[in-house]
Amino acid sequence: MKKILIDTNVALDYMLHRPDYFNAMNIYLLAEQKYITGYISASAITDIFFLAKGKLGKKPTKEALKNLLHVFKPATVTDDHIHQALDLDWNDFEDSVQYVVGENLSVDYIVTRNIQDYSSGSIPAITPGMFIQAIAVI
Repeated sequence: MKKILIDTNVALDYMLHRPDYFNAMNIYLLAEQKYITGYISASAITDIFFLAKGKLGKKPTKEALKNLLHVFKPATVTDDHIHQALDLDWNDFEDSVQYVVGENLSVDYIVTRNIQDYSSGSIPAITPGMFIQAIAVI
């Protein structure tokens, strides 16, 4: 079974029905049906709440986040993860934290719409659409 870590943008696509909603929803369904194991970093959850609350409001955002976390397991972010991410010296610190969390979980993919942000890492970064295509052939 493939293990993935979804990036903040994929979670927001799903919650806010943004343009890549269809692919994000299919990833959600794959995780819900236990075809894959999905994670989301604990640090991303606060960002997701903040960004979604402005569009949905507080109560609907909490419900949408509970729904998301029903399927995607929150992945702990430790002080070691933060220090490892700082040592990466990537342009986007949030992405470096996500990467380190994924690395420590031994995920197969980081699913993101910003694959170039993860190009320095050894974990393959893949778009939601690419992941759906890849999983279809397995």
